Amino acid sequence: MNYKLTTLENGLRVVVVPLPSLESATLTVWVGVGSRYEEPKISGLSHFLEHMVFKGGKKYSSAKEVSEKIDTMGAENNAGTAHEWTNFYIKARAGLIGEAFDVLSDVVLRPILKTEDINRERGVILEEIAMEEDTPVEKIGDVFGELIFSGSSLGVNIAGSPQTVSHIHKSDFVRYRNTHYDAKNIVITVAGGVDVIKTVKLAEKYFGTLSGTKRENAEQFISKQTAPRLKVEYKKSEQAHLILGFLGHPRGYELRYAESILATLLGRGMSSRLFTEVREKRGLAYAVGSSVARYVDTGAFATYAGVDLKRIDEAIKVILDQMYGLKNTKYPVSKKELNKAKEYLKGRMALALEDTNAVNDFFGQRVLFDQAIETPEQVFKKVDKVSLSEVLEVAKDLFVPEKLNLAIIGPYKDKTRFEKLIR
Repeated sequence: MNYKLTTLENGLRVVVVPLPSLESATLTVWVGVGSRYEEPKISGLSHFLEHMVFKGGKKYSSAKEVSEKIDTMGAENNAGTAHEWTNFYIKARAGLIGEAFDVLSDVVLRPILKTEDINRERGVILEEIAMEEDTPVEKIGDVFGELIFSGSSLGVNIAGSPQTVSHIHKSDFVRYRNTHYDAKNIVITVAGGVDVIKTVKLAEKYFGTLSGTKRENAEQFISKQTAPRLKVEYKKSEQAHLILGFLGHPRGYELRYAESILATLLGRGMSSRLFTEVREKRGLAYAVGSSVARYVDTGAFATYAGVDLKRIDEAIKVILDQMYGLKNTKYPVSKKELNKAKEYLKGRMALALEDTNAVNDFFGQRVLFDQAIETPEQVFKKVDKVSLSEVLEVAKDLFVPEKLNLAIIGPYKDKTRFEKLIR
């Protein structure tokens, strides 16, 4: 997969991935700021701003005008907020990429931020937060984040809290944008049936006048954990939800592909170890799986399970046994199993990259965080080179009992039983 990286005079970076066989294209604007950059009193502002952008800009001055323009193009649009980035995209017919630039530049660079729109959307976000509170499978991730990243903005809900969202006003948006929405903190990615030269010229036309003077850094996360930690949130429910995990590694971690393979071996796919042991053999859970999250300075290796209320202790024991058993070779990894995990990882990546949104995600985050740009083909080769010894090295580094974190949502008032399990 070929790509072209161009840096405009103002410092804004543009990545174009031409895919000539496609009739569509996705334009994504990435901003290197997310919830971990927020002060406690404005927690949730990045996410709130994401909601406000498509409410209108200088040219398309209302949500109705924006949506009518996008509908006229037969396009789709959306946005997302994470701990370290915010993005906005329009996916359209490739021949309309210029119009996509016109709309997206207007709403991202010149959002109108009407007070009445802010107050109306505030109610929407408060309902979004309430919905998550009522959805344990969604909420458990926040509970785990609060635990493993205790004391850091990384552990705060991306959407903020009802208290903070209720006190965010237009002046907060303006100040935040002036600090973070800078050319040197923005990356544009375009993937699909587009011409590289014409696309770069569009980026220059619509984003070339943006100032480019600075990039803000988030406060570095430093873990102080020296013993296993537990957080139990009481909720009357028919199922218990848990995440069991350890601090992982940052985006640039040298053995990141071995770390991804370790997660695949344990909990990705219906033949993974945890799916087999927890669900198939014992019927303890409907859903179980492992994942890796990476940030600029840290990360997390986590395993989620939704389990039978009465058998949660057994589920926790089985998960820990599989993790520690892989680490100490009680349950050795065969060459066949290692190769299966590699093919699973590559196959899922290949399938995802059939979507131009995913292509933008693949290249956009690498450029945004100043990582070496790898093509999918290069990633596949690096995955193939991962050795069993590297996977075991990562497992030994990660699965340290003193650094275990267990978050639970369920109808449990006595934490003692869980403390015994992890200590």
